[in-house]
Amino acid sequence: MVSSKDVAKHAGVSQTTVSRVLNTPDLVKKPTLDKVMKAINELSYIPNAHARSLVQNKTNTISLLSGPLHNPFFVDTTSAIINYANERGYRVNVQYVNDHKLTEAYATAFENRVDGIILSCILIDDPIFDKLKQMDIPFITYNRKHKNNENFVEIDNFEAGYLSAKHLIELGHKTIAWVGGPLTVSTYNNRYCGFLQAMNDYKLPLSEQYIFNTDTSKQNITHAFQQITKLGSRPTAICAGADSLALNLIDDAIRENIIVPDDLSIIGIDNVDLSHHGLIQLTTVGSISEQNLGYLAISELIKMIENKKNYCVKITEPVKMFNRRTTRKIEIRQ
Repeated sequence: MVSSKDVAKHAGVSQTTVSRVLNTPDLVKKPTLDKVMKAINELSYIPNAHARSLVQNKTNTISLLSGPLHNPFFVDTTSAIINYANERGYRVNVQYVNDHKLTEAYATAFENRVDGIILSCILIDDPIFDKLKQMDIPFITYNRKHKNNENFVEIDNFEAGYLSAKHLIELGHKTIAWVGGPLTVSTYNNRYCGFLQAMNDYKLPLSEQYIFNTDTSKQNITHAFQQITKLGSRPTAICAGADSLALNLIDDAIRENIIVPDDLSIIGIDNVDLSHHGLIQLTTVGSISEQNLGYLAISELIKMIENKKNYCVKITEPVKMFNRRTTRKIEIRQ
């Protein structure tokens, strides 16, 4: 196996010079740099990443704790994070995490030395937040945030919930169901609060039988849909706490021969790429800028890493309606 010592001998330089070329090439004169790089290519030398990380005190590795891939939001954001990080010379260790296995996920993520951590699985009252701060490693959360209100990138989730309900109300819907996720998560909690505020502002009654805060699994979403369709006074519309939930609800409606939006209007939140597919055209609420939250978060994290400053990031993207084909106006009969 070729070593840096072999490269140095082949190039006629010291081993220290080879190390400088690999670690701080901008400090090496061009003739020497070219000579060493030529030797590296001729000998097919592969630098030892672990050894280099020890010298530089940097691994060029980031840990990503993403949500499960059955949610298209995490498909979009994970792709954006990995692509951006790779372009900047970082490898990404990815874990796809379910909320009920957070402890194991955190343990795995922290057992390896990394330059930064980006995560979307944090709970509102998650004790891991304090541990992250104590580790003195740059970190950021996206889509979710901790109650400490630090180091996050999100959309305005309260306003998103409010706008989704307001849209349906202004279309004439008076019986509206809510299907969301666990209230231990800031994203669903704030969206639900926004939904409730809109219903209250427009003085619309809201029975508990119309409220379903699920674990977001397909099984529980289908169960919620079945409960809704069994109600004596069936809602004319559903506010879904995320596009992933809305897409599952539309799938359930198709299986039950319920036509969306003729028989039932459904609105989501997130504006994932799949929502504007020609065959779906999901009405939803999302970021005004339409920038990927994963992209925003990883760009901020890498700034922290490279500037060697663990400063506090607080980004809440404003939101707007994306009115497509899964909601319709209720016709008022004379």
